[in-house]
Amino acid sequence: MKRHLALALSVLITTSVFAQTDSQTSKPKTSHRGSAAPVSKQLEDMKDAISAQQQQIQQLQQQISTRDQAIQQLQSQVTQAQSSAQQAQQAANAAANSQSTASADQIGALQHDVTDLKTVSGSTVNELQETQKRVAGLENPLSIHYKGITLTPGGFLAAETVWRQHAEGADINTSFNSIPFSGASGAHMSEFYGSGRQSRLSLLAQGKMDQTDLTGYVEGDFLGTAVTSNNNESNSYVFRQRQAWAQAALHNGWSFTGGQMWSLVTETRQGTDNRTEALPMTIDPQYTVGFSWARQYAFRVSKDLSNKVWLAFSVENSQETVTTHGNTADYLFGSQGLAGGLYNSSISSCSTATVSGSPVTTCTNNANYSYNPSPDFIGKLVFQPGFGHYEVFGVVSQFRDRVFPDAGLSTPSAAGAYNYSTWTGGYGANARWSFDQKHFDFGLHYLGGRGMGRYGTAGLADAAVSPSGTVAPILSNQGLVTLEYHSQKWDWYANVGSEADARTAFLNSKGKPVGYGSPLASNAGCGVETLPSSGSGVLSAGFSPGALASCNGDTRNIIEGTIGFWYKPYNGPKGRLQFGPQYSYVDRNSWSGIGGPYSGPAPNAVDSMFFTSFRYYLP
Repeated sequence: MKRHLALALSVLITTSVFAQTDSQTSKPKTSHRGSAAPVSKQLEDMKDAISAQQQQIQQLQQQISTRDQAIQQLQSQVTQAQSSAQQAQQAANAAANSQSTASADQIGALQHDVTDLKTVSGSTVNELQETQKRVAGLENPLSIHYKGITLTPGGFLAAETVWRQHAEGADINTSFNSIPFSGASGAHMSEFYGSGRQSRLSLLAQGKMDQTDLTGYVEGDFLGTAVTSNNNESNSYVFRQRQAWAQAALHNGWSFTGGQMWSLVTETRQGTDNRTEALPMTIDPQYTVGFSWARQYAFRVSKDLSNKVWLAFSVENSQETVTTHGNTADYLFGSQGLAGGLYNSSISSCSTATVSGSPVTTCTNNANYSYNPSPDFIGKLVFQPGFGHYEVFGVVSQFRDRVFPDAGLSTPSAAGAYNYSTWTGGYGANARWSFDQKHFDFGLHYLGGRGMGRYGTAGLADAAVSPSGTVAPILSNQGLVTLEYHSQKWDWYANVGSEADARTAFLNSKGKPVGYGSPLASNAGCGVETLPSSGSGVLSAGFSPGALASCNGDTRNIIEGTIGFWYKPYNGPKGRLQFGPQYSYVDRNSWSGIGGPYSGPAPNAVDSMFFTSFRYYLP
């Protein structure tokens, strides 16, 4: 009789579990739309999909409530089954101890019933645990499933401040090559800014095929500016693109990535994989002097050779940055941009100086765009033999300008203009080691070559101009040493970096110095403060510092030391909360020239900067 009762009970429990599971299983809806739909239509589809998904989440929450009741019933049934099994076991033990007259067949049948009850109890417990896991996944989803792909949002919200001993007129982002000399009015004033503009949003999309993994990634922050951006009241800064790329990674080790991304020059922590860039742990979004990087258009091809060796090649957007003095206006690299071509064509400032008894007005563009003859070509080889991460890479660029040989004649003319171009490039290496079970990271970085200035954090010039008007790439060097300590609650970091541009100076036909860093150029006015402008054109009275007169001031090198830490009071499934301070000391040294109130006529500028940051990272 007990055997029949046990079997009936097991059938009842199993049937109840499967009935609850089957009745709550819902099939995902599918939708098919053409890939050629306009962007607005795709956004509308996405909104509809999100709305439908919210409704589905509400349905799932109702199902969770129903399932909780089922779980309670299952727990009650498990308790009853375990109690029955215990009673049956006690009865079997009592029968064996009393040596009852029951036949051996009856005792064996009783023991068989006990075994069956234990099996049913164990199966029920397993079903209960699986149900609890499914419920937890519904309550805390790590990603969103949409049309066969997985969407994972990310980013952080930041509240940050910066105090500088010498004012630059800059937000949280430091312009290292603009640290003011003692003659600049800003060198006699400090500045404080609070900013939430480094807050970042990202979205990762992933899809899997039989032999290919598809990935799309977009990331942005609020460090962009618009015509209405200001610090007066609304602080209306605009969202800007940081990264936007797509990738197809084949299971045989080949991967193809295209869009705006970190340049292949940037160091990575794992192979040549995107989203593993080894960025300095600084608060300053311009990072630290000596760190080589760019975020720009690229098409990258990478091959994983053995999970220890990677080979990559990238075609990337090019750009020339030029600084020169004393040259005749007989050269052209590009323009200030065409607004209709989606470039920034506005002017940031203008100044007027008297030249040969006549007023000459010079304006500074917000951005310059060179007419690039070709992209930059970058190749990289990465080794991870088991201890350390090692990279060697090279960069090849083509520089070009248009030369006007008759511009300096008594009657200037554009006749005879021609294009001059030259190939140049550089090479670099990165190394990183982890010690003490990855608590300590030590890194070294170097990039050197001609025309590599723009790949450095300090933003030194790529090129100067010769007396004949042809482009002259500048030899530059960039180096960085990093030391980091990591624990569950703390991250400490220290960086020391340097960037340098070599003299690229000439004498023109009249014996006057031209080019970059000439020892014959005047630095006499680098330490002499001038009156502010009264305001004209785009300038405003009271907000137009006077321009230094007779100050060549071409940067020889910039050195920065940085130390800081992050404290993480919470780092778990709800995200990460962290805050920390940072101190930076910057020393800007210029090439010596003639004159100046310095020990040796070489202008020097220093700045102390103190940052704070409070961030919440999305889970």
